[in-house]
Amino acid sequence: MSEHKQELFVWLKQKWADLFHADFEVLLYDLTSTYFEGEMEQNPKAKRGYSRDQRPDCLQLVIALVVTPDGFPLAYEVMNGNTSDRTTLRGFLEKIEDTYGKAQRVWVMDRGIPSEAILQEMRQPERQTFYLVGTPKGRIHQHEKKWLDLPWQKVRDSVEVKLYQHEGELYVLAKSEGRQAKEVAMRRKRLARLLRKLRVMRKSLPKRDQLLLRIGAAKKEAGRAFGFVKIQIPKAGQAVTRETFSFQVDKAKLKAAQQRDGHYLLRSNLTGEDPAVLWTRYVQLTQIESVFRSLKSELGIRPIYHQLEHRADAHVLIAFLAYCLQVTLKNRLLIYAPGLTPAAVMEKLATIQMVEVWIPMVDGRWLVLPRHTEPEKDVQAMLEHLHMSLPSQPPPRVKASHTLLLPENEPATQPSLW
Repeated sequence: MSEHKQELFVWLKQKWADLFHADFEVLLYDLTSTYFEGEMEQNPKAKRGYSRDQRPDCLQLVIALVVTPDGFPLAYEVMNGNTSDRTTLRGFLEKIEDTYGKAQRVWVMDRGIPSEAILQEMRQPERQTFYLVGTPKGRIHQHEKKWLDLPWQKVRDSVEVKLYQHEGELYVLAKSEGRQAKEVAMRRKRLARLLRKLRVMRKSLPKRDQLLLRIGAAKKEAGRAFGFVKIQIPKAGQAVTRETFSFQVDKAKLKAAQQRDGHYLLRSNLTGEDPAVLWTRYVQLTQIESVFRSLKSELGIRPIYHQLEHRADAHVLIAFLAYCLQVTLKNRLLIYAPGLTPAAVMEKLATIQMVEVWIPMVDGRWLVLPRHTEPEKDVQAMLEHLHMSLPSQPPPRVKASHTLLLPENEPATQPSLW
């Protein structure tokens, strides 16, 4: 099946264009990982690497994905578990151009994916490839003198931007009040939890080795919030006392971080684009995060138990095919029943079952009547809203008497989403 994957996505793209007039000119690109249960010695792709699932103890695969802002996938690749994000973009640029032809597409990515060399290639006039990419917050300080004298422009009720062109790129410093409040609250929550644990340690004064283990566990849980606390740890051979073990919040560092909260620095070679449009496109990256969450939770792409490479790849492919059906249903719901979710619809459809009625005949044979159950009123109303109908009841068939051991299990027929 994998050799037909490219043809499949071309067919799907055309279907989505016909059904929903889908636009494929803005592409979101990101990577995730999914881990294995077991040693996976027969799968050369199973490697240890940066785990998005917080499972560094497990071997994993890396999955790169290209989707539209509406969630329609154009391509994906299964890569070695230790693949670096920065090494993947060039291949996908070529893959999309080879598969769908050259066009003035806009690639939206988070920081850490494109290298400076790739961005320079994308800026070449003959390539006609546009990008919008997040930039580390440290660059805000590099351009601080240029930002200070520029006015803020409001692009939304709670979002303001400052614009600056530099070496053929448009830099957008965006400030989101909502995101700022969220980041401050998240840091305070983690910092408060960390300080409570440190106070307990300072009260109980465990042995030095035990203290180091507890601090290590607290550091892992606190994440970046750990960097805002200065901790004095007793040296080797010293006893743990209130004098040798102490901690305090780095208020200056915390204040500087809070001033950067809610700020994003974006880069783009769309120098003439409206900043409101750029901001809207960048926040659409949450769509691809939603796709990854759906794949990992509802569609069961993690963990992987298959030992062989081709079976693990098939596991990922089946999950993506399931997602293609899900996103098709989601966009159909937006048209006909915007109040419903795909999960709610599938739960309703699960009440429709396939049954068989076996009727004895006078000659010893059996008349078999396969039938799907009639939908309840609410299910029927939902199907009518979606402009969907159940297939005709299957035709009856005759079985010889000696074949009656157990009724055959035939899969329930589902309404077509296409």
